Amino acid sequence: MKIASFNTNGIRARLPILTAWLEREGPDVLCIQETKVQDEDFPREAFEGLSFHCTFWGQKAFHGVAIVSKRPPERVSFGLRDKDNEEARILTAYIDDIPIVNTYVPQGTAPDSERFHYKLKWFEDLHDYFSRHFRPNEPLVWAGDFNVAPEPVDVYDPEGLLGSIGYHPQEHKALAAVKSWGFVDVFRRHNPDKRAYTFWDYRIPHAFRRGLGWRVDHIWATECLAEKSTRAWIDAGPRQLEKPSDHTFILAEFKL
Repeated sequence: MKIASFNTNGIRARLPILTAWLEREGPDVLCIQETKVQDEDFPREAFEGLSFHCTFWGQKAFHGVAIVSKRPPERVSFGLRDKDNEEARILTAYIDDIPIVNTYVPQGTAPDSERFHYKLKWFEDLHDYFSRHFRPNEPLVWAGDFNVAPEPVDVYDPEGLLGSIGYHPQEHKALAAVKSWGFVDVFRRHNPDKRAYTFWDYRIPHAFRRGLGWRVDHIWATECLAEKSTRAWIDAGPRQLEKPSDHTFILAEFKL
């Protein structure tokens, strides 16, 4: 099973890149974040035309998550607790009996902001979500834009960036608490020391060309599933195309 994740930063703007990539790579599952469309505006026909099933939860102009899969999704759920009172940030579906949890973790804005505390609380609620619905000794995939680079090798300037959003000690602690529930970073399992990124900030001139990136997009799995992974990699090519997202695709393969 090939599983991928991609923050589109607006799915309609990135649809040509996305559909061409799907035709070329043919993943079994693609988790998408930051779709930025209401459900009635989600471009499902583009995916169904490629023989993919799609499940989505969005809202106007902000957030939004989707799962695109070759096999029809089952046991789909939305939100951590109460979809009607939440931002569209988490979507869960079983694909071939494997639960896939796709998240778009809050960005946090600034360490001294209310949104930063919201982000830390969101991680706490996510830990509770995993504890209520799953077991760490059973197969589970957690994928998406976590909006945290976990290790020094995951950012271009670990000393200079320490304490900034996405690379803050409190974020590291919050993410580590969720990881301790029972997750393995599948990319790091296969690339223990590799410096590779999934996000390059638009606001930094020529960030991609200069190698000024972050690895904030992830595919994690419980140990019993991670040990069946055969490889994991980042496809940076789409970030170089015309009108790209500020993120690119991360992928992992599992021999099931």
